[in-house]
Amino acid sequence: MPLFLPDAQYPRTRLRRTRRHDWARRLVAETRLSVDDLIWPLFVVEGSGVRQEVTSMPGVARLSIDLLVEAAKRAADVGIPAIAVFPSVDASLKTPDAREAVNPDNLVCRAVAAVKQAVPTLGIICDVALDPFNSDGHDGIVRDGYVVNDETVDILGRMAVVQAQAGCDIVAPSDMMDGRIGAIRDALEAAQLHDVQILSYAAKYASAFYGPFRDAVGSKAALKGDKKNYQMDPANSEEALREVGLDIAEGADMVMVKPGLPYLDIVRKVKDAFAVPTLAYQVSGEYAMMKAAAANGWLDWDKVCLESLACFKRAGADAVLTYAALEVAERLNK
Repeated sequence: MPLFLPDAQYPRTRLRRTRRHDWARRLVAETRLSVDDLIWPLFVVEGSGVRQEVTSMPGVARLSIDLLVEAAKRAADVGIPAIAVFPSVDASLKTPDAREAVNPDNLVCRAVAAVKQAVPTLGIICDVALDPFNSDGHDGIVRDGYVVNDETVDILGRMAVVQAQAGCDIVAPSDMMDGRIGAIRDALEAAQLHDVQILSYAAKYASAFYGPFRDAVGSKAALKGDKKNYQMDPANSEEALREVGLDIAEGADMVMVKPGLPYLDIVRKVKDAFAVPTLAYQVSGEYAMMKAAAANGWLDWDKVCLESLACFKRAGADAVLTYAALEVAERLNK
């Protein structure tokens, strides 16, 4: 059936009729944004009563575990389904073999256990990648200047298990190593952690939009070189479908596209091709750009934030990770 009938001509057809009034626009809206669509990324740091503002991400801070728990309670109170926890690890604990990543008493595991005890109904997502723990700042183990795949995958499987044992509901491998989803699924099954979900960063691009995030987790200064030999080329789209397909076959429950707004075409392709739960990440650079423009009076933050998130939904995303989740949720609840 054609999108428009041949005889649908002006003035018999006036598309502006349904745009005239707010009630009419709400009746015919094709896309809905709700609190249920939001995931709130949070950064955790050692200490008590510690709040460290992230200069490059206005309104975002690293929180000690006690303050992270308070933030988690706020998230639950406004109806946000899940938070994503990212650690800022002390430099003294970062090593070439990223051994702290598999320590069951590391910062992430202690944070997860504290949040799960305080807010058991809130979903917790943990990043599975070595960059917060690696003295090279890379997502995997570096040998002779190259990030090696299989050795990294072995560590990621053990890392996912200690996170899940601490109470993490969803492990989210963001490393882009080949075969890591299958290895993590096997490791979880072997540890009798059958119900732990895997959210794969299946189409993660080697993007310039990640800079403020690396400030937040403290990997920027340590990073040697770039991540182009394991993250995807921004010029490619068909390759994203191969990545997603492989990860689903290996046991991923959900998949993610990252970054978000510059890659909405990839979100749409993935959703159309696989019809699996598809998430997108409004990454730090996207958030920081809008915040900076709003601070200069060039954009209306409230409007562009809601518009951008609605665009994720329109493109096919089932949920969005956004640093604005709490304020958006509060606004949607009014």
